Amino acid sequence: MAAALSPPERTRPSPMIGLRPGSVDPKAERWAGPLFAGIGILALAVCTIIAAGQPHGDPAQWRTTLLLAAASGLWLLVLIPVFPRRTRKPWLAIGFFVVLLAGATVLTSRVDPFTAFASIGYPIAFVLFPTRWSIFAAAATAVVPLLAKGIWEPSPPWITAVSIVGPILYVAWFVGAENEQRRRTNEKLAQSNAQLETALTENAALHAQLLTQAREAGVLDERQRMAREIHDTVAQGLTGIVTQLQAADRAAEAADRQRHLDHVRTLAKDSLTEARRAVQALRPEPLADSHLPEALAGLANRVSGTSGAKVTADIAGDAQPLLPELEVALYRVAQEALANAEKHAHATRIGITLTYTSDLVMLDVRDDGRGFASGDRGDGTGFGLEAMRQRVQRVAGSLTIESARGEGTAVHAEFPAIPSPAQAS
Repeated sequence: MAAALSPPERTRPSPMIGLRPGSVDPKAERWAGPLFAGIGILALAVCTIIAAGQPHGDPAQWRTTLLLAAASGLWLLVLIPVFPRRTRKPWLAIGFFVVLLAGATVLTSRVDPFTAFASIGYPIAFVLFPTRWSIFAAAATAVVPLLAKGIWEPSPPWITAVSIVGPILYVAWFVGAENEQRRRTNEKLAQSNAQLETALTENAALHAQLLTQAREAGVLDERQRMAREIHDTVAQGLTGIVTQLQAADRAAEAADRQRHLDHVRTLAKDSLTEARRAVQALRPEPLADSHLPEALAGLANRVSGTSGAKVTADIAGDAQPLLPELEVALYRVAQEALANAEKHAHATRIGITLTYTSDLVMLDVRDDGRGFASGDRGDGTGFGLEAMRQRVQRVAGSLTIESARGEGTAVHAEFPAIPSPAQAS
């Protein structure tokens, strides 16, 4: 049997790898919003404490700054419900980020330490938006606060370091996470491809083995059939000829002798006819001079002429020469199905469809006859239909017969589309 494809070995991803720009792991989905909201509030608190230690000119202005910082902290909590809805309702994510960036910009323009708080926009931009849009959000995070503060206004060195080093570290982590994820994906793909290739190889070998066994079984069955045919026809005819010749030798009168010789001629002609019929049964005569589609078309015309029913033959797909055993089986199935529709179903319309695909060839024969139900005589257990099933099974095919009283009959045969040796070479 073909080897089943086993799932690749599962590895527990790092929580940080599960949270990447444009792609958030389902397990990280639950805590990504609270995590970044907490980091932002913590950064805001640290910046507020540092700013409180610096001299302030106007107490009213400082109180306004504190109110803005508190409002920004509360606004960061909105990230928790917004984050899981960011893909279904992108306008929520855009609105949250715009308000957050505006608050960080105002705080940065009022007091220098809040420049470090504005850097929280980088990681939030990358996880909140798809990759292509996160670049614009990150660029806005870098440019807008600087423009609001004034590009040429100097800032303390530690603020500049945090504003630059923070984004660089985040991008470095992102690149590492992407490389690690790509490496794991490539390993899984390589493992899956190897397993699939092994399974396909084993399936091909198994199919070839089944076809060989079916062909050997078909040869054995054909030999047994030919032995029965010879015994029941040719051998019995030869025995009759010998008996009539012996009787002619013993006949005293010329009339009796001539009568026995006439019987000999008749038996010889009948035996010759039976021998030719047995030989033709090895490969139907229509297939000897034409391809299967033409042979089925000729069969449909003959049945239409002898039965009075309207018989059509259609071809779907690109016809190709098949293994001779398959073409014989398809022709015999069509022949038997037409005979049943003509003799037993009394059909007025019969349709034959031969369908070629890349790996299968299918034959459908449908009629509008009287049909049959399970348990009826002729429900598919008769000699003709049973012989049809055996012939299909010998070449690794499958046969389905569907019928109901008054609703006609449908015969469906399906075979592997194995090309003829000449076509394959």
